[in-house]
Amino acid sequence: MKIDVLTLFPEMFDVFNSSLMGKAREKGIYELNCHNIRDYSSDKHKKCDDAPFGGGAGMVMTPQPIHDCIAFVDPDHRAKRIYLSPRGKVLTQSLVRELSSEERILLLCGHYEGVDQRVLDMDIDEEISIGDYVLSGGEIPAMVLIDSMLRYVPDVLGNLESTVDESFSGTLLEYPQYTRPQNFLGRTVPEVLVSGNHANVDKWRREQSLEITRKNRPDLLDKK
Repeated sequence: MKIDVLTLFPEMFDVFNSSLMGKAREKGIYELNCHNIRDYSSDKHKKCDDAPFGGGAGMVMTPQPIHDCIAFVDPDHRAKRIYLSPRGKVLTQSLVRELSSEERILLLCGHYEGVDQRVLDMDIDEEISIGDYVLSGGEIPAMVLIDSMLRYVPDVLGNLESTVDESFSGTLLEYPQYTRPQNFLGRTVPEVLVSGNHANVDKWRREQSLEITRKNRPDLLDKK
């Protein structure tokens, strides 16, 4: 998978040089390129924002540098182009899996009060939101989307089975996990998990998933 990120703050994506994602990137399992939108501004001061027509608070990102950056990075429109926006389609695990099958993804990170609508109409395929709240920019949502997609790319995690039983892989949240020591400060691991009876373990995990989902996300049970 090849991912291009258009941002005013490319240094924020250094996080993908660390941990499993960093190792996978070093091995060439995926490609991540960050492009500074300011580099494409025709303004002599590399300005990328201006006051909104019609008045209102804040500034709006201007279309020219974004349009020119997209045209340079993806001239033949081979990438799935996504704008991270609070008004977009909410990111779900099923959407993550769908996007993870794309060969190329282009992500536009907005700032200020948003992006001039004309460049979105001309150059963007889809708007995606990571939740019903507003952040100061699109970089963190882009990181969330990248991380969630890459977990489905073969050899990034090392074992794709890690994605099978986790929360949102189905309609239930994940069951509790335990590891050594068996007794920690007087709190012991549930006996069923050390019983060796795999049928009982599966049953216990299912019951725990139901209980946690019912407590924290009852709306998911309505989707069953």
